[in-house]
Amino acid sequence: MPEHSDPELPELPYDYDALEPFLDEQVLTWHHDTHHQGYVNGLASAEETLAENREAGEFGSSGGAMRNVTHNGSGHYLHTLFWENMDPNGGGEPEGALADRIEEDFGSYEGWKGEFEAAAGAAGGWALLVYDPVAKQLRNVVVDKHDQGALWGSHPILALDVWEHSYYYDYGPARGDFIEGFWDVVDWDHAAEQYEKSVEHFE
Repeated sequence: MPEHSDPELPELPYDYDALEPFLDEQVLTWHHDTHHQGYVNGLASAEETLAENREAGEFGSSGGAMRNVTHNGSGHYLHTLFWENMDPNGGGEPEGALADRIEEDFGSYEGWKGEFEAAAGAAGGWALLVYDPVAKQLRNVVVDKHDQGALWGSHPILALDVWEHSYYYDYGPARGDFIEGFWDVVDWDHAAEQYEKSVEHFE
């Protein structure tokens, strides 16, 4: 059976209480240690099922396992980006090449931000700023769950998790307040790095 590395839960790049008051320490602990760990475990289990089925030549459960790979894998990857997209000393607005590209592709930072907030309000999972390598432009994307509504080939640059477990403990049904609070902790340096990597690869 071919060897592959099992997915692992990444450590948070800050302490569990570092994002207060935006995210409560208990919420971040549950979200990272339980929810994100669950996606890591689900991905590993699905990968194991697929490998065993290939070895045995029996594929009756492979369809479900492949769906679990995309759901749990996307959950794992997007949560990892979400943690990295935030910083206790974050906030402000983007600068440099990313700021220029937002201006070019959306008309203004305010135009982009308003559209991103609309995505976050409409999503049943995630609002994403992505780089589309086919059209060679930035786009905002509404993603339901972890993998419904994604754009093929696009590279996520900024991710906001709007599943209810992300905000209900702190904000109740006031998702808009949670979205507004995100701007106080967003790490634009990290988002700029993701943008630059995408552009270097495709342009």
